[in-house]
Amino acid sequence: MWLLLALTVVVVLGGLFLVATANRLNRLHVRMDAGWAALDAALARRAVVARAASAVLCVDGLRAAAERAEAASRADREAEENELTLLLARIDRGRLPTALAEELTDAEHRVVIARRVHNDAVRDTLRLRRRRKVRYFKLAGTAPLPEYFEFAEPELP
Repeated sequence: MWLLLALTVVVVLGGLFLVATANRLNRLHVRMDAGWAALDAALARRAVVARAASAVLCVDGLRAAAERAEAASRADREAEENELTLLLARIDRGRLPTALAEELTDAEHRVVIARRVHNDAVRDTLRLRRRRKVRYFKLAGTAPLPEYFEFAEPELP
């Protein structure tokens, strides 16, 4: 009788532990999705500001690079954002109106922060998904494996 009671307690506590782990993993996936949404919004804002800068400076390819970066699929987004970052690094910000130069700098700061937040969420999610208990009990369900978003960070003043 005591053995059955002890076994029941162990199974119930183990189940509660697995439920708590699954809830934590779910919260990490939500955090990662929110981080991606913030990063996507920051990248879109930077593309808008880049198009405005290209209209003022008449830089070849800047407007097209901004449009390609906005329209790119998630798989191709890193390469397109890299290209846009490199083009933005080459422009002479002294020729931009002060408000637009400040807006561009602010947009780039926000992109850097949003990328770091997203990548931190991805790191934490991957760390938990690599644990044996998560893999053995398939606590991640059918959620896709998260991926880092890497591109060249702009030189911030």
